[in-house]
Amino acid sequence: MLLRAVLVGLAAGCKSLADVELLTESMSPAMRRWLGLPKRVPDTTLRDMLGMLPPEALRPTMHRLVRKAQRRKALEPSGFPFGVVALDGKATVIAGCDDFYAQRQTQNEAGPLLGALRTVTAALTTSPARPVIDVLPIEASTNEMGTFEKALDGLLDAYGSLDLFRLVTYDAGACSLDNATYARRRGVHYLFGLKGSQPALLTEAIRCLGGREAAHAAAVSEDVVNSRKVVRRVYVAEASQSIAAPIGWEHLRTVVRIHAETFDGQGRSVGAENRYFISSLPLARLSAAQWLLLVRMHWGVETAHQVLDVSFQEDDHPWVTSNPRTTLVIAVLRRVVYTLLSLFRSVTQRSSERRAIPWKRLLAAIFLVLVRTTHEQLDGMKPLRALPS
Repeated sequence: MLLRAVLVGLAAGCKSLADVELLTESMSPAMRRWLGLPKRVPDTTLRDMLGMLPPEALRPTMHRLVRKAQRRKALEPSGFPFGVVALDGKATVIAGCDDFYAQRQTQNEAGPLLGALRTVTAALTTSPARPVIDVLPIEASTNEMGTFEKALDGLLDAYGSLDLFRLVTYDAGACSLDNATYARRRGVHYLFGLKGSQPALLTEAIRCLGGREAAHAAAVSEDVVNSRKVVRRVYVAEASQSIAAPIGWEHLRTVVRIHAETFDGQGRSVGAENRYFISSLPLARLSAAQWLLLVRMHWGVETAHQVLDVSFQEDDHPWVTSNPRTTLVIAVLRRVVYTLLSLFRSVTQRSSERRAIPWKRLLAAIFLVLVRTTHEQLDGMKPLRALPS
């Protein structure tokens, strides 16, 4: 019952445990009965309950939720021949630190105690819903690079038998020979961002693709972002084994360059940048347009982070700021709710108009349902018996 109150509060856009308490008090009798919440739930009771839960014990709940969606064919790849998972790190700074779940940020005794609660988010970017399918804490003693293998193991242990994905993407924060080799050893392909941390590969990528002009782009896309047109061009080439193999990258097959140029309302160029990527997937496995889509899909995990920050207000209102473990428990539950609502919003809804509902409006609508629904409106509906388990 207590955990259900927290999940309902997250789905209704509550900004604190005190908001959840108020919601359980304001909930209509019909919804309270349907949800199995017979009375107001004090915020102190919720805090005590959450403080007793280990964050790792909640990840299987998300896994089971995703596996059920997969069996319903709700996670089929859209516009791509196979599933792709994007991994990316996220940090929330809180006024607490345990040097295990939260990495100490305060450098001297004079400043307030601050800790960075860091996680690796895994989003299935080939699904229109872009659901979060796993979240893994980054221990204070390591970083994204050092957490990659554990994050991949968690994904494959949870979903390997479902053939849910065949390729993982990550920015340059996890690009290393060890991580690339481990991905291939576990039977999945990789696409990593490429920066100066891999100087030999970056130099080769620039030599191979850096001089190609716009006319030689393999594929082009145009979008409007904040009233500005963004033109992206992709250039792809087979990786030179004479360069890659001697430094241990025998599995590297493809080098990708994305050139993004932004234009103002008058059609004038106001900025341009190049980004390089490397992949173990052979060049011929995807069309040029699909290579461009693959790189762009990676930022679907950033979209999930943006929703968590803007609509769920995770950074501004993490609910608990003095106990890193409890904060992390709430973060995992918040991602469970995000995935439930992302599937409802982008898969369950039939019309394109309903699928485009803004996240804040969706959370507000859930709140109104909770406080206004009558017994007559719920007549014939089965009671909600249990949480996903």
